[in-house]
Amino acid sequence: MADITPVFDGHNDALLRLHLSGRQDAEELFLNGMDQGHIDLPRARKGGLAGGLFAIFPPPLSNMKVNGKRPEDVTFPQLKQADALASTLAMAALLQRVERASEGRFAICRDADAIRAAMASGALAAVFHVEGTEAVGADLDLVDVLHAAGLRSLGPVWSRSNIFGHGVPFRFPASPDIGDGLTEAGKALVRKCNRLRILVDLSHLNEKGFRDVQAISDAPLVASHSNVHAICPQSRNLTDWQMRAIRETGGLAGLNFSVSFLRPDGDTNADTEFDVLLRHLDAMLEALGEDGVALGSDFDGALVPRQIGDVTGLPKLIEAMRAHGYGRELIEKIAWRNWLRVLERTIG
Repeated sequence: MADITPVFDGHNDALLRLHLSGRQDAEELFLNGMDQGHIDLPRARKGGLAGGLFAIFPPPLSNMKVNGKRPEDVTFPQLKQADALASTLAMAALLQRVERASEGRFAICRDADAIRAAMASGALAAVFHVEGTEAVGADLDLVDVLHAAGLRSLGPVWSRSNIFGHGVPFRFPASPDIGDGLTEAGKALVRKCNRLRILVDLSHLNEKGFRDVQAISDAPLVASHSNVHAICPQSRNLTDWQMRAIRETGGLAGLNFSVSFLRPDGDTNADTEFDVLLRHLDAMLEALGEDGVALGSDFDGALVPRQIGDVTGLPKLIEAMRAHGYGRELIEKIAWRNWLRVLERTIG
């Protein structure tokens, strides 16, 4: 990757894709490469992906695909703890198997020094992330177990409600001010994450829940894969005050490549030009500053612009930034340095 700007990406759903394949050798598919999806190890190396947050997302039991139309109001029911626990543990085990089978090519990283060491050695640096904590009970015991296995980042909710709070549903156009704030269990979860140095991800949390985390947490505020609400009024995107709050804590937001979170019309149209992504980046830089903007692709969890295609398209995005007038230092901050800075302050 000597001639490619390395990227540390704030969100991917590769583990979910591998889990849903039903293959007993899913780790080999990731390590050796496959034609489907956005990320595997060979393509990651080709595209300059040096590391990222690898999400464990307990999927809805119903079909969650919304194809060929704007998702104007997509709401998902709560997931039973037993169902979420089964899929969460299965994907956590898969993550461990990928590392063991990789022969040093893939590393679960528990702190920023480990990320730097993996990047220096050419290993793909993975941070264990849970997106939606339906598997966790009110006693929070599972958090300790997962932390021992490497968990270092956690989103209390996905876009549905659970015992900790309310995820913002997919609505367009809509404000993120939908539903109540964190429950008492949710507030206890945030405090536990602070004690264990687990990053709290705000990307799927509603506005009142965001305000609760802002009031409780002593760590930088982070929205790993969210865009600018003023450009694309999708309920999942960040409003001006949310970006100000993130900046005040020295946190960051990661640009989400999902076309329905990028486009001003909210459409699920892969023919979305780099100009749209750059418009979001410009607005994020103005609101968050150069130290508060990063990438959070949502690879393997979203429809991304055709010009990117998959992880091998990352150099095209970097080149689009360069052509747009971003200098080398700024590009490196967005591509990977800002994530390492924030992770060092949160997970150590």
